Amino acid sequence: MNNWLETTLGKVAQVSTGYPFKSEFYSYDNQDIRLLRGDNISQGSMNWDDAKTWPITQSEDFKEYQLEEEDVVLAMDRPWIGAGLKYSKIHKIDLPALLVQRTARLRGSDKLDSGYLKYVIGSPWFSSYIKRITTGSLVPHISLKQIREFPLSLPPVDEQKKVAKVLGTIEEKIELNNRINAKLEAMAKTLYDYWFVQFDFQDVNGKPYKTSGGKMVYNPTLKREIPEEWNDKTLSQIANITMGQSPEGSSYNEEGVGTIFYQGSTDFGWLFPLTRQYTTAPSRMAKKGDILLSVRAPVGDMNIANTDCCIGRGLAALNSKTGSDGFLFYVMKYFKQIFDRRNSEGTTFGSITKNDLHSLTLAYPTADLLKKYDDVVTNYNKMIFERSLENRELISLRDWLLPMLMNGQVTVT
Repeated sequence: MNNWLETTLGKVAQVSTGYPFKSEFYSYDNQDIRLLRGDNISQGSMNWDDAKTWPITQSEDFKEYQLEEEDVVLAMDRPWIGAGLKYSKIHKIDLPALLVQRTARLRGSDKLDSGYLKYVIGSPWFSSYIKRITTGSLVPHISLKQIREFPLSLPPVDEQKKVAKVLGTIEEKIELNNRINAKLEAMAKTLYDYWFVQFDFQDVNGKPYKTSGGKMVYNPTLKREIPEEWNDKTLSQIANITMGQSPEGSSYNEEGVGTIFYQGSTDFGWLFPLTRQYTTAPSRMAKKGDILLSVRAPVGDMNIANTDCCIGRGLAALNSKTGSDGFLFYVMKYFKQIFDRRNSEGTTFGSITKNDLHSLTLAYPTADLLKKYDDVVTNYNKMIFERSLENRELISLRDWLLPMLMNGQVTVT
């Protein structure tokens, strides 16, 4: 390690922030250029679901704020999601995009490989540093000066490239699993929409029921027509629902003592929650396999409990009364769309009460159709769960290797 460089991040990387684009000039056109804000950055990935846009015809005026492939971005306000830092590398699929103020952009140099830079920002040392320097009680934040002052020890660039390649191979597999999972989930959602929203499930002749003239009857509870032989049900009639309750704060710990505890959606991962807290005084429990539903802003986000756990007041746990958990999962996905639509219309759902949740109504299909759907979705979910569990192991491997590769304890031959 005699040839390693002792320096600070600001001396070997370009560290800058974005432009204060004014909201009154947002275009809200999917064809325009996206604005990258801190809210679009997750833990090692991007989330463009709520992206704002800027007229692409004006993008040339802001060339210095245009993002490039291999850039690393970091949220400067509220830099944390649960226990994870909000940072990501920019990929080709994320472009074109413009950087907004209070979001940091980092670029490599001849002394700092761009691929290695991402792992510097994702390292436990950088996370600990950011935790230590974050200030502000209402809006926790960090500054460019503080980011630039982060001390680091760098191996030669050829060593950096080798480390980045090893870690990158693991992440490529994680990303591939995520893409396959997203497609499988989209297929299940599309099938749910065709069958249970548009009512175009296959009839006895193999044709789409409603489109081909299947009999529809008006349901006064749902205030719409539904297929004959279907009826209306409330969520509490088809699901066992447990509302969370937070234990005494003094019982919390991060040392693994007691029962795993999830407070709210801040603990959510892609499919399974991320364990960061335990409690020695568990109150309300969820069972392995239960749907964990966020009941406070944002209402409707979901994960699956992969072990028995205690749930706080930000969550509810649900499982099917008839064993149709695949159907129930996409019922809740459908309700999530309703919550999101009402939010966009200005009727904000800051939380949902027990009574509101229990009384949600839906069109309930016949038993044979329900079984047919659940059989299909159970196979999809099995593949999703297997890949998600594999990703957890890959992430653990990456996180175990990362510090040892970056401090020279392990070398790449």
